[in-house]
Amino acid sequence: MSRSSPSVLADSILAVDAGATRLMKQAVLIVAAVMLITAAGHIRIPMWPVPVTMQTFAVLVVGAAYGPTLAGMSLSAYLGLGALGAAVFTGNGVAQGGLAYMVGPTGGYLIGFAMAAIVVGWLARQGWDRSLARLGAALLVGNMVIYLFGLPWMAWLFAEEKGMAWVIQWGLTNFLVGDLIKLVFAVALLSLLGNLISGRDPSGN
Repeated sequence: MSRSSPSVLADSILAVDAGATRLMKQAVLIVAAVMLITAAGHIRIPMWPVPVTMQTFAVLVVGAAYGPTLAGMSLSAYLGLGALGAAVFTGNGVAQGGLAYMVGPTGGYLIGFAMAAIVVGWLARQGWDRSLARLGAALLVGNMVIYLFGLPWMAWLFAEEKGMAWVIQWGLTNFLVGDLIKLVFAVALLSLLGNLISGRDPSGN
């Protein structure tokens, strides 16, 4: 493994192709990302104090595996489909879509998904996916980006009525344990994919 290589995992799939073949593979990867993120939103894991979905897990994995450009395109497709009414979003375990949903309580987090995928993808391009520690740090940064967009929107909607303590509890602290577990699984999955797809060893060995 070359630590200085700017590649991400998706580059191993796209590496030798150009023109229409490359565009077709990129389209397939985008469709796969949208399907993964949508499916992950339906996976609800019972946890305390609230159940969590695997949606952020999928978003961060896509970012690290695809790089900023392809990840940004994938999340744009995901959000675009949702805006058009496709049932790609989730609420209480039920698939939903449409602009009305996007301006609801999860609206800021949805924008955060796109920004987080791009940021994590950029960090992966800089080599942060070449070691387990730096990969974990990149995913943690991505997770923070999601809250950076999600919490202010929650506060704008609810802080005056319910108070900031409620916003922080239901927009952040209730999900921190689940986020940490998902980050560990994301690092493990990306490490495995790195070995299988490109022969890279994120452990640094």
